[in-house]
Amino acid sequence: MTISKDMVIGDLIALDQNFAAILMASGMGCVGCPSAQGETLEEAAFVHGMNVEDLLARLNEYQATKEA
Repeated sequence: MTISKDMVIGDLIALDQNFAAILMASGMGCVGCPSAQGETLEEAAFVHGMNVEDLLARLNEYQATKEA
């Protein structure tokens, strides 16, 4: 499975709680707040001034290690 920028944060975290730690370590400290749960990765990255492609690379790297 490939993580994409249109995935909703709440859905991503429901798949694997470890995604929350990656998001927080990347600079998204509020992944548990209600508004963040309904945001896409792209929306949240924009709000936090993050490069969504860098964020996707980190998330997909983790996902790839799980699937290996």
